[in-house]
Amino acid sequence: MIRLDRQPWRDVRAAGERGAIAVLPIGSQEQHSEHLPMGTDTLLAEAVVDAALGVIGDGGPELVRLPALPFGHSPHHQFAAAVSLSATTMLAVLDDALDSLVLSGFRRVLLVNGHAGNDEVVRLAVKRCALRSDVALGACSYWALAGPGEPPQTPGHAGWFETSLLLAVHPDLVRAPVGWREPDPPPLFHRSPAPGLVVARHGEWERVGGATDDAAEADAEAGRGLLAARATALAAAIRAFDAATDGSHGTGAGS
Repeated sequence: MIRLDRQPWRDVRAAGERGAIAVLPIGSQEQHSEHLPMGTDTLLAEAVVDAALGVIGDGGPELVRLPALPFGHSPHHQFAAAVSLSATTMLAVLDDALDSLVLSGFRRVLLVNGHAGNDEVVRLAVKRCALRSDVALGACSYWALAGPGEPPQTPGHAGWFETSLLLAVHPDLVRAPVGWREPDPPPLFHRSPAPGLVVARHGEWERVGGATDDAAEADAEAGRGLLAARATALAAAIRAFDAATDGSHGTGAGS
């Protein structure tokens, strides 16, 4: 595995031209209640990516790990604190980053997202790039990948899932969770009234106080289990992406 930011340019370009997959973690800087740092999504995206690359090891596809994009689309968290890109700006940033990778010799790129608010933008970015250039790209949110027999995770926000994960990878950054009560009524962005229906309602994040569930029972052991499962699922996805795109620079058709 090559770190783009730690290698000379000729090494990076040669890897891309050999068919290496560029892997870009994407996060955010936003409120995560009173006990988690604003960079939680970026830190967890990096942790899961690095753990997955460790699972793959030297016997897997050649990978070039990019520095994480630390800013995301977080206007719904600006009631408290966030450094947010508009959807238009974030899409433009990803367009430029992907086009730069193509010009630098890469024909395969995988975006690994760590913040739910980025999801639509990240997926749109890879679709747009595949229309512009003869490339193969993938996008996923790390919690949405599921291993064999495992349902996709629902991470929530600043609750048990994220707090447990951060206790496993950066325990020094986690403070004691504040008391949490189930909002009444529950927010519709977190519990849809109908399967497959996305609902956004004004003022809901402020009303629920920035967290979707109780972090009081979070612990590092659970977090290590979550990290191992997410890393295994992402490693499997990377291998599948490699197998599906190896030796093929695009399909000749739009997605």
